[in-house]
Amino acid sequence: MTAKPFALLASRSEDVAADDEYASFLRLSGLAPEQLVRIRMEAGRFTPLDLDSYAGILLGGSPFTVSTPEEHKSNVQRRVEAELSTVLAEIHRRDLPFLGLCYGVGALGRLTGAVVDGTHAEETAAVRIELTGEGVRDPLLADLPPSFDAYVGHKEACTVLPPGAVLLASSAACPVQMFRLGQNQYVTQFHPEMDAQALVTRIQVYRHSGYFPVDEVDAVIDRIARADVSASHEVLRAFVRRYGTGQAGQGARRPERAAALAQG
Repeated sequence: MTAKPFALLASRSEDVAADDEYASFLRLSGLAPEQLVRIRMEAGRFTPLDLDSYAGILLGGSPFTVSTPEEHKSNVQRRVEAELSTVLAEIHRRDLPFLGLCYGVGALGRLTGAVVDGTHAEETAAVRIELTGEGVRDPLLADLPPSFDAYVGHKEACTVLPPGAVLLASSAACPVQMFRLGQNQYVTQFHPEMDAQALVTRIQVYRHSGYFPVDEVDAVIDRIARADVSASHEVLRAFVRRYGTGQAGQGARRPERAAALAQG
């Protein structure tokens, strides 16, 4: 593992949600606390950010939505979005290792020319994710099955991809579940950083935030607890493996997967 840590850009103002999110990233990525520096963007100014100090940048989910009309955004959201846009612009210009989860679709997508709106919003649930042909061939996804379940819950999504983006994964209700820009910039609409434990905490904290009918919270928890989303966590682990060792190239595939692709 490189001496450089990863950085987690977070924006949850509720300490319970913020701390649990960080714990979930550690648990599912395999990183130790000293290998994942958390930057709480909502807490105060966080730029300039020395991106060369980090092996890669992770962007967590957020209560913010980029498609919210400007007049309805809080001062904190406006500041976070302005600073984050500066950071993402440099990441995009230099094609640095980046993995944005849920909020990343809106933040990086909007910056690079995507259409992001509420057309394909999804209530909190586990859904079936399907890799595209490009997704199957992508080095970050080499050890994922072509179809797997993952947690979702979002008020906005990408309706039109930004120029140059490669669609990597879709679902029935949300056509853009994952895309790549350049060789090293990835965003997912689904949540590979969450297991049932993490999602239950998120549900309890945001039960009045419109991600699901508040009177159905017990049913939502029961439904998500029965889902097996373990395969989705490989996205996070693969990002850490690939960039934590400085391997920004194609990476290694499992022999059986490589053989299957060669035959297909």
